[in-house]
Amino acid sequence: MTDTRETRLIETFVTLTDSLIADFDVVDVLQTLVDRAVELFDAADGAIHLLDARGIPEVVASTSERSGFIGLLQLDAGEGPCLTAITTGRLVTSENADQLRGGWPRFAHESVERGYAGVHAIPLRLRERIIGSLNLFRETEGALNGADARAAQALADVATISILQHRTIDSAHVAAEQLQRALDSRVAIEQAKGYVARALDVDMDTAREILRRYARARHLRLSDLAAAVARNELSLEKLHSSVADRSSGAADTPPVE
Repeated sequence: MTDTRETRLIETFVTLTDSLIADFDVVDVLQTLVDRAVELFDAADGAIHLLDARGIPEVVASTSERSGFIGLLQLDAGEGPCLTAITTGRLVTSENADQLRGGWPRFAHESVERGYAGVHAIPLRLRERIIGSLNLFRETEGALNGADARAAQALADVATISILQHRTIDSAHVAAEQLQRALDSRVAIEQAKGYVARALDVDMDTAREILRRYARARHLRLSDLAAAVARNELSLEKLHSSVADRSSGAADTPPVE
């Protein structure tokens, strides 16, 4: 790793471990995890599957509409490296399209059609408990080397500990409720994203980025921001300003009131 990449990895660990001692939003933690993992491990996109209260995987965070769709596709097909990582509790890596076809032919066809050449799936686990998987989609062939695989698993482990320990360490029932709330929050975020896309006449990926930038700049939870959008408490003027900031490359800092 270069010094810059090592620094970014350390910063990511610090960000994730902060949630061990502070109030946090599960969706925010998982979105941070997938965003940083894509950046650190040379992936084109990423998505996270989380098990709901019934033990059924759902997509709860993604970096693009394309990766979110591929995540949903695995659920529809009932196969894919991400689901295998959940069922086995082990890292699953496919270096190229041939390996994808050999393991998951239905998933491989759609994945390759959308430009992905390989997938790395890292389980979200704490001891014997598995709550989901972190999934990295690559447009170029190649393995996840040993150092990167260990680092990716360590990040996934820290995120999992953060999610499970916060007020839930002694109650499996409460933990399941917390994970279900995270999945419910994701629904609200998707609805807010659709509203922003329609209101500002932008595509869904741009709408996603607008909401994320707005939330980060103002230190808001994504779920709280989505609720504000649903209640019409967020003016289009502010969102238009967010679009302008994104286009001009302005920093993610809140304006002076």
